[in-house]
Amino acid sequence: MSAALHLLDSITAIDERCADGVIVSGSHGGLSSTGFVLRAPAKPRAVFLNDAGVGKERAGVVATGLLQEIGVACGCYSHESARIGEARDGYEHGVLTHLKEQAREAGGLRAHDAP
Repeated sequence: MSAALHLLDSITAIDERCADGVIVSGSHGGLSSTGFVLRAPAKPRAVFLNDAGVGKERAGVVATGLLQEIGVACGCYSHESARIGEARDGYEHGVLTHLKEQAREAGGLRAHDAP
């Protein structure tokens, strides 16, 4: 059974319709964005976010680990491949750069820099 795809320019738009779906968001993969998924009324199956240049102490990709801990596959795509804040650009052009084990296993995905 395939999951519904949700393109959210901002992860703040996550709601119950995203339950068990796959989200591609234009939001960064930082802690504040991660909080919206953690507090969502129903969890998605997977979330893909912009790595926002990764940042100090990998702040732009912390979502990959935090979401994996609650059973949500997560990956981040390069800020150089897609515009921050534009989910469709991330979906159409995003190049995955950061994936945790669960995301790799879920879809056979590969990233050139998967910590």
